[in-house]
Amino acid sequence: MEFIFLGTGAGIPSKKRNVTSIALSLPQELNSVWLFDCGEATQHQILHTAIRPRKISKIFITHLHGDHIFGLPGLLGSRSFQGGDTTLTIYGPAGIQQFVETSLEVSKTHLSYQIDYHEFEGQEGLLFDEEQFSAHYHKLEHGVPSYGFRITEKDRPGELLVAKLREQAVAPGPIYQEIKTKETVTLEDGRVLRREDFLGKPKPGRVLSILGDTRNALAHQAFIENSDVLVHEATFDAAKAELAHNYFHTTTEQAATLAKEGGVKQLILTHVSSRYQSEDDEKLLAEARAIFPNTELAHDFSVFDIPAKD
Repeated sequence: MEFIFLGTGAGIPSKKRNVTSIALSLPQELNSVWLFDCGEATQHQILHTAIRPRKISKIFITHLHGDHIFGLPGLLGSRSFQGGDTTLTIYGPAGIQQFVETSLEVSKTHLSYQIDYHEFEGQEGLLFDEEQFSAHYHKLEHGVPSYGFRITEKDRPGELLVAKLREQAVAPGPIYQEIKTKETVTLEDGRVLRREDFLGKPKPGRVLSILGDTRNALAHQAFIENSDVLVHEATFDAAKAELAHNYFHTTTEQAATLAKEGGVKQLILTHVSSRYQSEDDEKLLAEARAIFPNTELAHDFSVFDIPAKD
Protein backbone atom coordinates (compact mmCIF):
# COMPACT_ATOMS: atom_id res chain seq x y z
CA MET A 1 0.00 0.00 0.00
CA GLU A 2 1.38 3.39 -0.96
CA PHE A 3 0.39 6.94 -1.78
CA ILE A 4 1.52 8.31 -5.14
CA PHE A 5 1.08 12.07 -5.44
CA LEU A 6 0.18 13.00 -9.01
CA GLY A 7 -0.44 16.67 -8.33
CA THR A 8 0.35 18.74 -5.25
CA GLY A 9 -0.46 22.32 -6.24
CA ALA A 10 -3.36 24.58 -5.29
CA GLY A 11 -5.62 26.44 -7.67
CA ILE A 12 -3.52 26.55 -10.81
CA PRO A 13 -0.62 24.42 -12.07
CA SER A 14 2.96 25.64 -11.80
CA LYS A 15 6.16 24.39 -13.40
CA LYS A 16 6.87 22.25 -10.34
CA ARG A 17 3.40 21.27 -9.16
CA ASN A 18 0.35 20.15 -11.09
CA VAL A 19 -3.09 20.56 -9.53
CA THR A 20 -4.41 18.07 -7.04
CA SER A 21 -4.62 14.31 -7.44
CA ILE A 22 -3.48 11.47 -5.19
CA ALA A 23 -3.40 7.76 -5.99
CA LEU A 24 -3.61 5.07 -3.34
CA SER A 25 -2.02 1.97 -4.84
CA LEU A 26 -3.29 -1.33 -3.41
CA PRO A 27 -1.51 -4.04 -5.45
CA GLN A 28 -1.37 -6.69 -2.73
CA GLU A 29 -4.61 -5.82 -1.00
CA LEU A 30 -6.99 -5.45 -3.97
CA ASN A 31 -4.85 -5.34 -7.13
CA SER A 32 -6.32 -1.92 -7.85
CA VAL A 33 -5.79 1.82 -7.49
CA TRP A 34 -8.00 4.38 -5.78
CA LEU A 35 -7.82 8.02 -6.85
CA PHE A 36 -8.49 11.03 -4.64
CA ASP A 37 -9.39 14.06 -6.76
CA CYS A 38 -8.52 14.42 -10.42
CA GLY A 39 -7.27 17.86 -11.36
CA GLU A 40 -6.52 18.93 -14.91
CA ALA A 41 -3.83 16.81 -16.65
CA THR A 42 -3.95 14.03 -14.09
CA GLN A 43 -3.79 11.50 -16.91
CA HIS A 44 -0.60 13.19 -18.16
CA GLN A 45 0.91 12.77 -14.70
CA ILE A 46 -0.09 9.12 -14.66
CA LEU A 47 2.04 8.56 -17.77
CA HIS A 48 5.12 9.17 -15.60
CA THR A 49 4.17 6.39 -13.18
CA ALA A 50 3.46 2.67 -13.28
CA ILE A 51 -0.28 3.27 -12.75
CA ARG A 52 -2.59 1.81 -15.36
CA PRO A 53 -5.92 3.66 -15.74
CA ARG A 54 -7.79 0.36 -16.12
CA LYS A 55 -6.64 -0.53 -12.58
CA ILE A 56 -8.40 2.49 -11.10
CA SER A 57 -11.56 1.13 -9.48
CA LYS A 58 -12.66 3.98 -7.18
CA ILE A 59 -12.40 7.75 -7.46
CA PHE A 60 -13.08 9.96 -4.46
CA ILE A 61 -13.81 13.64 -5.12
CA THR A 62 -13.41 16.01 -2.18
CA HIS A 63 -15.22 18.97 -3.78
CA LEU A 64 -16.21 20.42 -7.11
CA HIS A 65 -13.67 23.19 -7.61
CA GLY A 66 -12.01 22.89 -11.00
CA ASP A 67 -8.51 22.18 -9.73
CA HIS A 68 -9.90 18.97 -8.24
CA ILE A 69 -12.17 17.70 -11.06
CA PHE A 70 -11.20 19.13 -14.46
CA GLY A 71 -9.09 16.06 -15.25
CA LEU A 72 -11.93 13.59 -14.84
CA PRO A 73 -13.48 13.53 -18.34
CA GLY A 74 -10.15 12.92 -20.05
CA LEU A 75 -9.09 10.24 -17.61
CA LEU A 76 -12.40 8.42 -17.91
CA GLY A 77 -12.15 8.43 -21.70
CA SER A 78 -8.57 7.17 -21.65
CA ARG A 79 -9.50 4.39 -19.24
CA SER A 80 -11.97 3.19 -21.85
CA PHE A 81 -9.53 3.51 -24.77
CA GLN A 82 -6.89 1.56 -22.87
CA GLY A 83 -8.97 -1.51 -22.21
CA GLY A 84 -10.73 -0.65 -19.01
CA ASP A 85 -13.99 -2.58 -18.92
CA THR A 86 -14.69 -3.07 -15.22
CA THR A 87 -17.14 -0.93 -13.28
CA LEU A 88 -15.72 2.29 -11.86
CA THR A 89 -17.21 3.88 -8.74
CA ILE A 90 -17.13 7.64 -8.23
CA TYR A 91 -17.82 9.08 -4.78
CA GLY A 92 -18.37 12.81 -4.51
CA PRO A 93 -20.58 15.69 -3.42
CA ALA A 94 -23.92 16.33 -5.10
CA GLY A 95 -23.27 17.50 -8.66
CA ILE A 96 -20.38 15.22 -9.55
CA GLN A 97 -22.60 12.94 -11.65
CA GLN A 98 -24.02 15.90 -13.59
CA PHE A 99 -20.51 17.23 -14.25
CA VAL A 100 -19.20 13.92 -15.55
CA GLU A 101 -22.24 12.98 -17.61
CA THR A 102 -22.52 16.42 -19.19
CA SER A 103 -18.83 16.42 -20.12
CA LEU A 104 -19.08 12.98 -21.68
CA GLU A 105 -22.32 13.73 -23.49
CA VAL A 106 -21.21 17.04 -24.99
CA SER A 107 -17.88 15.56 -26.12
CA LYS A 108 -19.61 12.41 -27.48
CA THR A 109 -17.34 10.24 -25.35
CA HIS A 110 -18.58 6.66 -25.10
CA LEU A 111 -17.20 4.49 -22.32
CA SER A 112 -16.68 0.73 -22.44
CA TYR A 113 -17.55 0.37 -18.76
CA GLN A 114 -20.20 1.36 -16.26
CA ILE A 115 -19.83 4.18 -13.74
CA ASP A 116 -21.56 3.84 -10.38
CA TYR A 117 -22.11 7.23 -8.76
CA HIS A 118 -22.41 7.69 -5.01
CA GLU A 119 -23.21 11.30 -4.22
CA PHE A 120 -23.33 12.36 -0.59
CA GLU A 121 -24.26 15.38 1.48
CA GLY A 122 -24.70 16.28 5.12
CA GLN A 123 -22.11 16.38 7.85
CA GLU A 124 -20.71 12.85 7.70
CA GLY A 125 -21.53 9.24 7.05
CA LEU A 126 -20.49 5.82 5.75
CA LEU A 127 -19.53 5.47 2.08
CA PHE A 128 -19.03 1.72 2.05
CA ASP A 129 -18.17 -1.24 4.25
CA GLU A 130 -16.55 -3.99 2.22
CA GLU A 131 -14.60 -7.13 3.04
CA GLN A 132 -11.20 -5.47 3.45
CA PHE A 133 -11.92 -1.76 3.78
CA SER A 134 -14.53 0.71 4.94
CA ALA A 135 -14.71 4.43 4.17
CA HIS A 136 -16.38 7.38 5.84
CA TYR A 137 -16.78 11.00 4.72
CA HIS A 138 -16.81 14.18 6.80
CA LYS A 139 -17.77 17.71 5.80
CA LEU A 140 -15.03 20.32 6.04
CA GLU A 141 -15.13 24.13 6.01
CA HIS A 142 -14.62 25.59 2.54
CA GLY A 143 -16.24 27.95 0.04
CA VAL A 144 -18.19 25.05 -1.50
CA PRO A 145 -19.15 21.73 0.12
CA SER A 146 -15.80 20.02 0.69
CA TYR A 147 -15.15 16.69 2.35
CA GLY A 148 -12.50 14.49 3.86
CA PHE A 149 -12.29 10.71 3.69
CA ARG A 150 -11.25 8.21 6.34
CA ILE A 151 -10.22 4.84 4.90
CA THR A 152 -10.07 2.00 7.42
CA GLU A 153 -8.46 -1.32 6.63
CA LYS A 154 -10.05 -4.26 8.42
CA ASP A 155 -7.88 -6.22 10.81
CA ARG A 156 -6.12 -9.06 9.02
CA PRO A 157 -5.88 -12.67 10.29
CA GLY A 158 -2.77 -13.56 12.25
CA GLU A 159 -0.06 -15.92 11.07
CA LEU A 160 -0.78 -19.62 10.90
CA LEU A 161 0.78 -21.37 13.92
CA VAL A 162 2.57 -24.08 11.97
CA ALA A 163 4.43 -25.51 14.96
CA LYS A 164 1.15 -26.01 16.82
CA LEU A 165 -0.35 -27.80 13.81
CA ARG A 166 2.63 -30.15 13.63
CA GLU A 167 2.15 -30.94 17.30
CA GLN A 168 -1.33 -32.14 16.31
CA ALA A 169 0.21 -34.25 13.51
CA VAL A 170 -1.29 -32.05 10.80
CA ALA A 171 1.13 -32.18 7.88
CA PRO A 172 1.65 -29.21 5.53
CA GLY A 173 -0.58 -29.13 2.47
CA PRO A 174 -3.84 -27.69 1.20
CA ILE A 175 -5.34 -28.25 4.65
CA TYR A 176 -3.30 -25.30 5.93
CA GLN A 177 -5.09 -22.91 3.58
CA GLU A 178 -8.43 -24.34 4.65
CA ILE A 179 -7.60 -23.69 8.27
CA LYS A 180 -6.73 -20.07 7.46
CA THR A 181 -9.96 -19.41 5.57
CA LYS A 182 -12.60 -21.51 7.36
CA GLU A 183 -13.85 -21.24 10.93
CA THR A 184 -13.68 -25.02 11.39
CA VAL A 185 -12.05 -27.82 9.40
CA THR A 186 -12.78 -31.53 9.77
CA LEU A 187 -9.80 -33.84 9.23
CA GLU A 188 -9.98 -37.28 7.63
CA ASP A 189 -9.71 -38.90 11.06
CA GLY A 190 -12.75 -36.97 12.24
CA ARG A 191 -10.99 -34.38 14.36
CA VAL A 192 -12.39 -30.85 14.12
CA LEU A 193 -9.91 -27.96 14.18
CA ARG A 194 -11.02 -24.46 15.02
CA ARG A 195 -9.28 -21.67 13.12
CA GLU A 196 -8.98 -19.47 16.20
CA ASP A 197 -6.85 -22.12 17.90
CA PHE A 198 -4.22 -22.12 15.15
CA LEU A 199 -3.86 -18.45 14.20
CA GLY A 200 -1.78 -15.81 15.92
CA LYS A 201 -3.16 -12.47 17.03
CA PRO A 202 -4.93 -10.49 14.29
CA LYS A 203 -2.86 -7.83 12.58
CA PRO A 204 -4.44 -4.39 13.01
CA GLY A 205 -5.45 -2.60 9.84
CA ARG A 206 -4.20 0.80 8.75
CA VAL A 207 -6.20 4.03 8.92
CA LEU A 208 -5.76 6.78 6.32
CA SER A 209 -7.35 10.23 6.40
CA ILE A 210 -7.33 12.35 3.24
CA LEU A 211 -8.87 15.79 3.65
CA GLY A 212 -9.93 18.18 0.92
CA ASP A 213 -9.67 21.97 1.06
CA THR A 214 -10.58 23.40 4.45
CA ARG A 215 -9.94 25.95 7.14
CA ASN A 216 -10.44 25.60 10.90
CA ALA A 217 -8.45 22.38 10.88
CA LEU A 218 -8.93 21.53 14.56
CA ALA A 219 -12.69 21.21 14.02
CA HIS A 220 -11.97 17.93 12.25
CA GLN A 221 -9.88 16.37 15.01
CA ALA A 222 -12.35 13.65 15.94
CA PHE A 223 -12.59 12.49 12.33
CA ILE A 224 -8.83 12.02 11.84
CA GLU A 225 -8.10 10.74 15.36
CA ASN A 226 -5.30 8.13 15.53
CA SER A 227 -4.85 7.85 11.77
CA ASP A 228 -1.68 6.17 10.61
CA VAL A 229 -1.39 8.78 7.85
CA LEU A 230 -3.08 12.16 7.52
CA VAL A 231 -2.93 13.89 4.13
CA HIS A 232 -3.75 17.55 4.60
CA GLU A 233 -3.61 20.72 2.57
CA ALA A 234 -1.03 23.40 3.43
CA THR A 235 -1.88 26.10 0.95
CA PHE A 236 -0.11 28.87 2.87
CA ASP A 237 2.82 29.40 5.21
CA ALA A 238 2.31 30.29 8.86
CA ALA A 239 2.60 34.05 8.32
CA LYS A 240 -0.45 34.05 6.04
CA ALA A 241 -2.95 32.68 8.56
CA GLU A 242 -5.39 35.53 7.94
CA LEU A 243 -5.21 35.04 4.19
CA ALA A 244 -5.73 31.31 4.64
CA HIS A 245 -8.82 31.95 6.75
CA ASN A 246 -10.28 34.40 4.25
CA TYR A 247 -9.81 31.92 1.39
CA PHE A 248 -10.99 28.87 3.38
CA HIS A 249 -7.57 27.22 3.48
CA THR A 250 -5.00 25.98 5.99
CA THR A 251 -1.43 26.90 6.89
CA THR A 252 1.48 24.59 7.57
CA GLU A 253 1.28 25.21 11.31
CA GLN A 254 -2.48 24.64 11.45
CA ALA A 255 -2.18 21.28 9.68
CA ALA A 256 0.66 20.24 11.97
CA THR A 257 -1.32 21.23 15.06
CA LEU A 258 -4.21 19.07 13.91
CA ALA A 259 -1.86 16.11 13.42
CA LYS A 260 -0.40 16.59 16.89
CA GLU A 261 -3.72 17.00 18.68
CA GLY A 262 -5.29 14.15 16.71
CA GLY A 263 -2.59 11.65 17.63
CA VAL A 264 -1.80 10.69 14.04
CA LYS A 265 1.43 8.89 13.22
CA GLN A 266 2.44 10.70 10.03
CA LEU A 267 1.42 13.93 8.32
CA ILE A 268 1.82 14.54 4.58
CA LEU A 269 1.31 18.10 3.39
CA THR A 270 0.05 18.88 -0.12
CA HIS A 271 -2.01 21.49 -2.05
CA VAL A 272 0.70 24.17 -1.94
CA SER A 273 0.01 27.60 -3.42
CA SER A 274 1.79 28.44 -6.69
CA ARG A 275 3.26 31.52 -4.98
CA TYR A 276 5.82 29.20 -3.34
CA GLN A 277 8.85 28.03 -5.30
CA SER A 278 11.21 25.12 -4.69
CA GLU A 279 13.42 27.28 -2.46
CA ASP A 280 10.45 27.75 -0.11
CA ASP A 281 9.94 24.04 0.52
CA GLU A 282 12.42 23.85 3.39
CA LYS A 283 10.72 26.72 5.19
CA LEU A 284 7.23 25.23 4.76
CA LEU A 285 8.37 21.87 6.04
CA ALA A 286 10.28 23.37 8.97
CA GLU A 287 7.21 25.28 10.13
CA ALA A 288 5.20 22.07 10.32
CA ARG A 289 7.97 19.94 11.81
CA ALA A 290 8.47 22.43 14.63
CA ILE A 291 5.02 21.33 15.84
CA PHE A 292 4.76 17.79 14.46
CA PRO A 293 8.16 16.28 13.62
CA ASN A 294 6.91 13.34 11.54
CA THR A 295 5.79 15.57 8.68
CA GLU A 296 6.60 15.26 4.98
CA LEU A 297 5.95 17.75 2.19
CA ALA A 298 4.67 16.02 -0.93
CA HIS A 299 5.90 16.91 -4.40
CA ASP A 300 4.56 15.68 -7.72
CA PHE A 301 5.44 11.97 -8.03
CA SER A 302 6.32 11.61 -4.34
CA VAL A 303 5.69 8.06 -3.17
CA PHE A 304 5.00 7.21 0.47
CA ASP A 305 4.91 3.59 1.55
CA ILE A 306 2.35 2.71 4.22
CA PRO A 307 3.73 -0.43 5.85
CA ALA A 308 1.47 -3.07 7.35
CA LYS A 309 1.28 -3.16 11.13
CA ASP A 310 2.71 -6.05 13.08
